[in-house]
Amino acid sequence: MPLYLGVMSGTSLDGLDIALIEQDGATRLLATHYQPMPPALRDDLLALCSPGPDELARAALAEQRWVEAVAGGIHALLGDHALEPTAIRAIGSHGQTVRHEPARGFTVQIGNPALLAELTGITVISDFRRRDMAAGGQGAPLVPAFHEALFANPQRRTAVLNIGGFSNLSLLESGQPVRGFDCGPGNVLLDAWIQDQRGEPYDRNGQWAASGKVQAELLAALSSDDFFRTRGPKSTGRELFNLDWLKAHLARLPPYEAADVQATLLELSARSMCEALQGAQTDTQELLVCGGGAHNAALMDRLARLLPSVRVASTEAHGVPPDWVEAMAFAWLAHCCLEGIPTNRPSVTGARGLRILGAIYPA
Repeated sequence: MPLYLGVMSGTSLDGLDIALIEQDGATRLLATHYQPMPPALRDDLLALCSPGPDELARAALAEQRWVEAVAGGIHALLGDHALEPTAIRAIGSHGQTVRHEPARGFTVQIGNPALLAELTGITVISDFRRRDMAAGGQGAPLVPAFHEALFANPQRRTAVLNIGGFSNLSLLESGQPVRGFDCGPGNVLLDAWIQDQRGEPYDRNGQWAASGKVQAELLAALSSDDFFRTRGPKSTGRELFNLDWLKAHLARLPPYEAADVQATLLELSARSMCEALQGAQTDTQELLVCGGGAHNAALMDRLARLLPSVRVASTEAHGVPPDWVEAMAFAWLAHCCLEGIPTNRPSVTGARGLRILGAIYPA
């Protein structure tokens, strides 16, 4: 059976997710490995998300270190399961997004797939977004086609909500092309605020947010951003929603308790997701949540309360661990590239047509 590795390094920048799948008709998750992001590398990658001096050299050096970390994680996974590199048909590597500005016609993921192929001895498929953008699409989100393959049920109107640094929806309805788009911030502002105020990497289970009170004036100000008023296809990133964006809003309003700001940010994330779903797919029966946000108990509870007629559950309910869906998706995208299967969806990205995504770097 063909084996593939998927590598995902998301906007949260907390670490590298590596998934081993078996792909033969169905997709089966065989093994996983999590590689924490070295703090200095995380800082360098985060700095590259905003304009700064000597960007080309800094990006090239950070890219090399990122690849070395990925290669180390892949060798650890293979060693743990007594697998030789020759057993793996390909690695699907998303790389690390440092800029995503589809309105200006570009997206940048660093990840030096040539070096990754050299360090692992395995064929690498990378650069998935730019072909869709060349065809007039947003280049994101890319996972709705995989969500469709994994979770579509002709008997049920389903939505899949991925909550990483940002959130995106895949809308699955029998007889209709899959649709999807970014909703806005997922964990990115929650993580940034708790790191800024308390020096903690994230708000475990949303406990700090749950201790605060939602501030209506602040929520209204944050929700007024033009992004929330646009319909899909659309995508976003740290170029828009970041700590400076939040602090600019806070500077124009009365001072708030830090916990109240966190509570308001959680409400912003939850409401933007629910309003996006309700505006795009009526009568949704099931919302499956994946990504790190699936572990935020306060956020999951708020989603369930805002969507009383929808069954809200982790993808774990369908046997797929929520932390590994995106890494699995990039392993699947590598498979599709080698098999010549188009994996963008014009109904999601707005591209002019179906395209085979990915560039191949042979072992």
